[in-house]
Amino acid sequence: MLKVNPKDKRVLLKAALGLVKSDLCLVNAKLVNVFTGEVYPADVYVKYGFIAHIEDKPENMGLEKAKELAESIYDVAGRYLIPGLVDSHMHIESSMMTPRNLAKAIIPNGTTTIIHDPHELGNVYGVEGVKYMHDAGADLPMRQLVDIPSCVPAVPGCENAGATFMTDEINELAKLDRVVGLAEVMDLYGVINGEDRMMDIIQAVKDKGMYIQGHAPRFGGRNLSAYLIGGPSTCHETTVSEEALDKLRNGMYVDARESSISKNVSAIWEGIKDCKFFDTLTLCTDDRESDDLLNVGHLNAVVRKAIEVGMDPVAAIKSASINTAREIGMEHIGAIAPGYAADMSIVSELEKVDVDEVFFGGKLVAKGGKMVEKIADKPFEIETRNSMNVGHLTVDDFRIKAPIQNGEVTVNVLSYVDKKSVYTKLSVEKFKVVDGELQLPENVMFAAVVNRYGKGTRTVHVVRNFGLETGAVASTVSHDSHNLTIVFDKPENAFAAAEELVKVGGGMTAVDNGKVLGTLALEVGGLMTHLEAAELSVKADEMKKIEASLGLREFENPLLRIVTMALPVAPEVKLSDLGLIEVATKKIIPLFAE
Repeated sequence: MLKVNPKDKRVLLKAALGLVKSDLCLVNAKLVNVFTGEVYPADVYVKYGFIAHIEDKPENMGLEKAKELAESIYDVAGRYLIPGLVDSHMHIESSMMTPRNLAKAIIPNGTTTIIHDPHELGNVYGVEGVKYMHDAGADLPMRQLVDIPSCVPAVPGCENAGATFMTDEINELAKLDRVVGLAEVMDLYGVINGEDRMMDIIQAVKDKGMYIQGHAPRFGGRNLSAYLIGGPSTCHETTVSEEALDKLRNGMYVDARESSISKNVSAIWEGIKDCKFFDTLTLCTDDRESDDLLNVGHLNAVVRKAIEVGMDPVAAIKSASINTAREIGMEHIGAIAPGYAADMSIVSELEKVDVDEVFFGGKLVAKGGKMVEKIADKPFEIETRNSMNVGHLTVDDFRIKAPIQNGEVTVNVLSYVDKKSVYTKLSVEKFKVVDGELQLPENVMFAAVVNRYGKGTRTVHVVRNFGLETGAVASTVSHDSHNLTIVFDKPENAFAAAEELVKVGGGMTAVDNGKVLGTLALEVGGLMTHLEAAELSVKADEMKKIEASLGLREFENPLLRIVTMALPVAPEVKLSDLGLIEVATKKIIPLFAE
C-alpha cells in the first residue's frame, strides 16, 4: 500500500500539540468534513505539508492566538474548505497533452491527485512509454499516480499493438515509485473464463498488495459475480441505472464517469439514489479534452454534475476524495484531518464547485483559475520520435476487391445503432457490385485500420451510420491500440489522409477531393502534443468545424467519433487491423458473408 507520510512525524506531533509553530494556519474556514458529512467553522494548521491540527471552535482561540501558533496566516474569509479532489480513473493521453501540461490545466480546478492509466502510450511504446508517463509526472504540485496497464493489447489475437504486456512487464512496472494498482482489466471474458494470461497478470499485482481496476460495461448477473471473484473491484464503464445498482449491491466500486465522450453520472445516480450508503461510489473523468478542461472544468465539473442531478454536495465531494483514496488503498489523502496531506481547495459555493484557491502539500499552488506555482518543462527523448511505422502504402491498399465482377453480394457491416451512439453491432446487408467495385448504399462508408507499429497488418471494411458524408477523416487516437484508423468515401482520400499523418507523426486529419483540409498534429506518440490547453483548444476547435462540414454534425465532438471504432472490448463488434471482431467471442468476421 502506497502511503503519503510526513518527512518528520515527531515535528508534526509537536505542531499538533502546539509545542512548535505550524507553517500555516487557514483561518475563518467552513470545513467540509467527509467523515461525518458536517460543515462547520474551523481553523486548519499545517506543518511540513500535512494537517497538524484542526481547531473546530475557532471562536475560542481568536486570530491573535492563531498567529502565535503559525508562521503564516491565510484568511479563507468564510468560504468553504474542501479536500483536494482525487480522480479515480483517467487517461492523460485523452487530453492530448503531456503530463506536465495537463497538470497546468487541471490543478486550478482543484484536482490534486489523479489515478491514471497510461495504456494508450503503453500500446505505442510498451514499457518505455509507461515509464515516460510516470517520469514526466514527477515533481509536480499535484500527485499523478499510475495504474499498470493490464491489457496491452486490449484483446490479444484481435489486434496488433506496439507492445504486449505479460507478467514480466507487469512486475517491472510495479517497481515504479507512484504505481498503485493494475489498470482497467478490459479482457472481461479472459477473466471470467479464468484464462492464464489474465489470471497470471492479476495474481502478480495481488501479490504486491495492489488493487485491481475493472472495466465491465453491461456486465451483471453471474458474469459480474465471476468477474469480481477474478479480482477487479471497480468499474468506470457503468452507463445505465440498473447496472449501477447491481454493481453497488455486489460490493463493486462504481466510478461514475463524466467524460468528453460518455456522460453517465445522471443515469448512475438515478439507479442508486435510494441507497443508504455511497461509500463505494467515486467520480472520474476518464477521457476529457482540452476544451472541456478550459471551459467546463475537470473533476470539479463532475462533482457539480452529481450535485445538479440530486446528490448532496458533501456526499459528492466525498465521492471525489476519500472514497477514491479508500478504493485504491491509499492512506493520508482525500480528507482534511490530522495526519493527512494538506491538499485542499477553497470554494465560495458548494453547489457550483468553482475553485478559488488550491493548496497542495500546504502550499498555495493556484488561485483565480491560474497556476501560482510554476511547472518547469522537462525534455524527454521519447517526445521527439515519429511513431508512424505503417510501411509502404498505396491507393490500392484502400480498395475492396469484390468476390464477383457484377451482381449482388452479402456483406457483414459494422453498424452504429445511430449517428450519435458509439454502440456498434453487426448488420448483414446486400450490396451491389459493378465492375468489381462495391457500391456503397446511403449512410455507408469505407473504414480502414492500418497497423502503425511495423506489423504490416491492415483491414478495409464498411461502416454504417458513422455520419461522414464526403471525404475522409483519420486518426491515430484510436483506442486502445491506436492504430491508424480512417473512414472514407474514396481510396484516394484515405491515402491522402494516411500520408498526412505519417508526415506529422500522427494525430487527426480531414481530407476531401484529395486535399488535406486540416490537421491536428499529435507528435508525441501520435496521441499528445506539446501545446498547452489554450492553444490546443483553438486548434482542436478548428478541426471540429472541418469534420462537421464533412457530415459529422450530430456527434457532440466530431473528433471523438472515430476513436472507439477499433476498441475490441466495447460491444458488440469492432474493427481492428486484423478484421471485424465479434467482441463476445473474439472471432474475426469476414467482410463477405459465406
